[in-house]
Amino acid sequence: MVPLALILGFWLLGIVFSRFLLPLLLRYTSQTPSQLDEQVLTAFSRPIKAIVFIFGLYLTVLYLPLATAVDQLANCCFRTLLIILLAWGAHGMVGPGSIFSERLRDRFKIESVLIPSFSKALQFLIWAMALVLAAHEWDYDVNGFIAGLGLGGLAFALAAKDLLANIFGGVVIIMEKPFVLGDWVETKSVEGMVEEISFRSTRFRTFTQALVTVPNSTLADEAITNWSRMRARRVRFTLIIDYAGPRELIEECLQEIRSLIQNHPGIEPASVLVALENINVNGLEVLVQYFSRDTQTPGYMALKEDINYAILDILASRRLSLAAPGRVVYSPSSSEAKVK
Repeated sequence: MVPLALILGFWLLGIVFSRFLLPLLLRYTSQTPSQLDEQVLTAFSRPIKAIVFIFGLYLTVLYLPLATAVDQLANCCFRTLLIILLAWGAHGMVGPGSIFSERLRDRFKIESVLIPSFSKALQFLIWAMALVLAAHEWDYDVNGFIAGLGLGGLAFALAAKDLLANIFGGVVIIMEKPFVLGDWVETKSVEGMVEEISFRSTRFRTFTQALVTVPNSTLADEAITNWSRMRARRVRFTLIIDYAGPRELIEECLQEIRSLIQNHPGIEPASVLVALENINVNGLEVLVQYFSRDTQTPGYMALKEDINYAILDILASRRLSLAAPGRVVYSPSSSEAKVK
């Protein structure tokens, strides 16, 4: 009767803990400034309930007049189950949404994308340590097991070195943030909009609407141009004006174009450059350069179009025209030159 009473008593104690004592403790910890105590209590609530019942079974076995070997077996089983239950609670404490993960992210400035991976790595280490401790309880030589893990890890690393290189490249990209989702990026391998970033690869949507997947190890070794992070977007072109007209007229025309661009609200005034760059057989080459404040393609193209129309209006008002390409041909039978 005593063994049955022990089992029943500890089973009832577990019910009392889970239904009455645990809610009371959770209500108390929810009122404290720190969330750590509440997180620990939540993570270990189910393991503690199991420990109470297993402890009752352990005392029952010890109470019974059994052989010494049976008592030793029960002792090993109890300590092994205790290790497993403690690892179960620690596993819940370091989950992706736990307070431990949040503090790890805030303390070491880790990106949110990396938190699930760090949590899984910590959970793996917890269970690996639990396995080693449990094996030690059964007098298993863990040194050979650990050496085997080292050799197995080396073999795995050699077999999956490309995968590991991509994973480390993904970590570098996520930590350094050379681009984020939606950025316009150009590398030696691809140019397009960033659509997805994972640990193994990054996906780009090119301007032909093709989906290109690039391994992260490749991206980590290449120069990355992030066009989305331009402070301003450059416009540079050459106007070829016909020779017709005196020098003063050309100077006034260039000054009017310069003033037009500098006073435009969508352009950085200090970046404006309008100058007579070259004189050649086709006409007068005028260099026009400025930087648009709007770096997005629709606004950028609208600004360029607005400036180009205004320049055409200035040329028309000064009765100047763009030079048409041509050439002078001299015929042996005629002293007059023919222009084509």
